[in-house]
Amino acid sequence: MTDLTAFYAQRLTSAAEAAALIPSGAKIAMALGVGQPPAILKAIADRAEAGQVDDLRVYYLLSTSIAGDTVLRYELMDRIHPYSLFHSAVERRLAARAHDEGRAPVVQVVPTGFQQTPRVLCQEIGVDTLVATVSPIDADGNFSFGTNTDYAQPVSRTAKRVILEVNPHMPRVFGQSTVHVSNVTAVVENAIPLLEVPKARPQPADTVIGGLIAGLVGDGATLQMGIGALPDAVCAALKDHKDLGIHTEMLTPGLVELMKAGVVTNARKSLNPGKTVFAFCMGDRSTYDYLHENPGIEGHPVSYVNDVHVIGQNDRMVSVNATLEIDLDGACCSEHLNGRQFTGSGGQLDFVRGAYASNGGQSIIACHATAKAGTVSRIVSKLCGPVTTPRNDVHMVVTEYGVANLKGLSTSQRARALIGLAAPQFREELTAQATAMEPVYARDLA
Repeated sequence: MTDLTAFYAQRLTSAAEAAALIPSGAKIAMALGVGQPPAILKAIADRAEAGQVDDLRVYYLLSTSIAGDTVLRYELMDRIHPYSLFHSAVERRLAARAHDEGRAPVVQVVPTGFQQTPRVLCQEIGVDTLVATVSPIDADGNFSFGTNTDYAQPVSRTAKRVILEVNPHMPRVFGQSTVHVSNVTAVVENAIPLLEVPKARPQPADTVIGGLIAGLVGDGATLQMGIGALPDAVCAALKDHKDLGIHTEMLTPGLVELMKAGVVTNARKSLNPGKTVFAFCMGDRSTYDYLHENPGIEGHPVSYVNDVHVIGQNDRMVSVNATLEIDLDGACCSEHLNGRQFTGSGGQLDFVRGAYASNGGQSIIACHATAKAGTVSRIVSKLCGPVTTPRNDVHMVVTEYGVANLKGLSTSQRARALIGLAAPQFREELTAQATAMEPVYARDLA
């Protein structure tokens, strides 16, 4: 323990001194979401603002206000260059301001599936610095990445500089989620409450869709849920199920509530039985407290959690993900809106393919039938953005108007099924668009 104490003391420093270790031209991997380190990021931003560092390239997914108020401030974009693998409201605001000022985009988009992120960051991009929040050191000299094992843990194995912000509020999580003090360059202590993400308020359509999806889930199924009000509504509708399991990239408060209620036991999982497996978590304080030293929960790198072959080893795997738009062939765009990048591909395709590879599994794409207070159909003749999930991979589709299984259907049969899931006021128009594109559809859609 004396050696560990010495290791720790040698690395303990201030945020300003830690930030000074990062040279101009560095390629920085910034932790995702709750794992973003406030003190370190502020110190980096302060150095950039003072002209003490330049040409910093920051790679990350899902920024929060922590990054938005520091390294992703608009006025620093000439010295700090963001490379986003998954947008949040922070990037959308930056893009809107740059557009309004006639400026070239200040945030670069890096299209990458979530499962590939560690390899892309470590091998293709070659990031040299990791900044992340971790739990306090344990008796073995390990820090836990807590809420954010995802790509932070793999990057910590290869980065030249590993700069950590130790926060006693970060839960210590079991699994492959640690970094040893001997592999750390600098440690900054900062005891502040973790960022909390309030639950999104469900719309009436969410409740309907949640009930329809819950009806597709059998007892003993293993779940993956995406982010937002709709997956939360699904969780709420699953309260009477039994012996569910969890293997998910994102652990949400809705899933944690199912664990607390005894609905999730993980007892019937065929892979990692008895364990909830996740890559990252965002929620409230009670969610984080539930994670802390909980032997039934394991954090693992996203390269494992989102591996199609790993996912497929969970029998009765059910993935639930939302999309922004789906065309009449069944292809989904889940990341573009109004001609601009809105989020990112994330792990949707990983779980769509993994769940369908599972014995008795199913992947479910959930979609509100309309947007903008019912004035725009989310079921369209052709997508206006990139394909996040190809038509070949889509299985079940659910809107508030019903459920359709697209597997085994011809293109015209798919069009008919999806038009049936559209809001009634758009069905005639969609039918006309379909037959104009493919006259052969006229017979099947009549």
